[in-house]
Amino acid sequence: MKRTLITLFALGLLTACQQEVEIAKPAAVGLTPEAAGHYCQMTVLEHEGPKAQIHLTGNPNPIWFTQVRDAVAFTLSPEEPKDVAAIYVNDMEQAETWAQPGTDNWIEAEMAWFVIGSTISGGMGAPETIPFGSESGALQFAEVNGGNVVRLKDIPETYVLGSVELSAAAPMTEGEHHGVRQ
Repeated sequence: MKRTLITLFALGLLTACQQEVEIAKPAAVGLTPEAAGHYCQMTVLEHEGPKAQIHLTGNPNPIWFTQVRDAVAFTLSPEEPKDVAAIYVNDMEQAETWAQPGTDNWIEAEMAWFVIGSTISGGMGAPETIPFGSESGALQFAEVNGGNVVRLKDIPETYVLGSVELSAAAPMTEGEHHGVRQ
């Protein structure tokens, strides 16, 4: 009886320890000229607007996206892997400009506020999901450019997986502000 109680106690401790151990999220990686977009295989830095990186469990290299919209589509697509360890997006509040969204201003996608349905298109010409580090930054951008402010989990599947009218959103041109720093 005493041996059984000791064994049960030891198993209980082992289970508790295993539950407390969390797998560390991989850190965001700085964007380099070698990064190629997952779907287009084009150099990510050649495109304007916010970017994304997805880290899969057990893969030391991130998967890059020239538009945040494409990263969200990746997570929702039944054909893509589901072992996502982390998703990072450019914080457009910290971006130099729309043309230069930054190479190291990454925030976790789950923590970001996104503007969807704005009049501004992403780097590949499709409507974008534009990430901000704060709700107030996203609301300010939406006030100037239209759209709705949502969290990652609230981005409609039809917004990122549905058909796209490329002329529906306008690219930001040189010198335009649109609620993003100049």
